[in-house]
Amino acid sequence: MNDSKLRILGVVGSLNENSVTRIVINHARGLLEEKGCECDVFDPVKEHLDLFNPDKAYQSAIYGGLQKRVESADVLILGTPDYHGSISSVLKNFLDHFWQEFAGKLFVSIVSSPEKGLTVTDQIRTVARQCYAWSLPYGISFIEKEDIKERQVSSDSLKRRMEMMTADVCSYGKLISNQRRNDLLSSGPGFMARYRPKISSE
Repeated sequence: MNDSKLRILGVVGSLNENSVTRIVINHARGLLEEKGCECDVFDPVKEHLDLFNPDKAYQSAIYGGLQKRVESADVLILGTPDYHGSISSVLKNFLDHFWQEFAGKLFVSIVSSPEKGLTVTDQIRTVARQCYAWSLPYGISFIEKEDIKERQVSSDSLKRRMEMMTADVCSYGKLISNQRRNDLLSSGPGFMARYRPKISSE
């Protein structure tokens, strides 16, 4: 893996095979790859992640490989439909499996919602804060019937917001990932100190 490239993991928070969330996540992937980023997408339709159970979760068939993908990502783009003003159970299940892997990384929210998805975006920010991650100061929301046509991002307004988001991901994602890397290599104080590899004195 080329360490000079910003590494992005997009998460499709829907099990709907015709999900518009998937369309927008893949649109973001295309824009970011054009900017030279290395992009990966976790799609639960293709990769089944068991319901989180703290007694068994880490024995899941895909957990080990997924954990490595989350750990290697610099930025997580989290897509979800707005279900009753909340994130989907699929996205929540993904988030429940990890926490240390999120520390010091950038979270980005993409929400399919007829009502701007503000409470959903706030919930993603809350998870970021609890896991010592950063988040963009805004989220991307879209309305299925207005912004998606013929299985593609169609509206100019959503295209502009996506272009803004991907530019900010590249700019701030690189700054934050570089600082995270430096903090992990440092011996000074800071919230990332707890995540430094433990060096045995024996």
